[in-house]
Amino acid sequence: MAVSREVSFRRYERGRLIETGGHIVCEGLVRLHVNGVEWASMMATPQDLDALALGFLTSEGIIAGPADVRRIVVCPSGACVEVWLKDAGVQRPLQMTVTSGCGGGVTFADLMAEREPLHSDLRVTVRQLGALLIQLQQRQHSRGYHTSALAEGDSLLVTSEDVGRHNTLDKLYGRCLIDGIPTAGRILLTTGRVSSEMLNKAARMQTPVVASRSSPTTLSIDLAAAWNVTLVGYVRRDSLNVYAGLERVLDESEEVGINAHS
Repeated sequence: MAVSREVSFRRYERGRLIETGGHIVCEGLVRLHVNGVEWASMMATPQDLDALALGFLTSEGIIAGPADVRRIVVCPSGACVEVWLKDAGVQRPLQMTVTSGCGGGVTFADLMAEREPLHSDLRVTVRQLGALLIQLQQRQHSRGYHTSALAEGDSLLVTSEDVGRHNTLDKLYGRCLIDGIPTAGRILLTTGRVSSEMLNKAARMQTPVVASRSSPTTLSIDLAAAWNVTLVGYVRRDSLNVYAGLERVLDESEEVGINAHS
């Protein structure tokens, strides 16, 4: 399944019309079926769809992880994913919310439900997050993608790409579950806006720091404060905005002090 396609187009440059072309990100409708029943339709880039399905069902709290899955089959066209669970009696939740995600994402989660606050001793620095976001952008194959990553220290552990920013987190979570990579206590990075369903997925992954190159929404800020998640946005090389969880973000004097004793 191709994730991009060569497209011819015309470009205006310095008053001239130029015939040119380039690779453009593919987008298509993907239907998720669970135990033979259609549960949701998603607009997604046709890659890592098994990880997308596994991450989505886990982040929505439908399953606990891969141990609950009997089989995942991606159809050859990439237009559907069939997930067969070990529990044949699992029912599709009655309530579904259309989210603010690209292409109109969906969530079955109750974002207003009480959740145990996240406890973690993780601390990060402004320069550390700035350097990680630069690494993340350097790994992007096209400007048409959103990209997310799981990081530890100064290294990116896993990355994912999709036209939908919420899909990148499901793909990332699914890939970590498939490969046995722990997500708890690590840093979650994304190039996209952090909305409420994005923050919910991060909380499911138990990532205490969520950093974006873009902005959060007011509801994601409220949820981050309630769930004790550090939420930062507009991350650049040496600057960022802290919207919740300031205690985990060290300033330059604290960073120097830690380095001097390490």
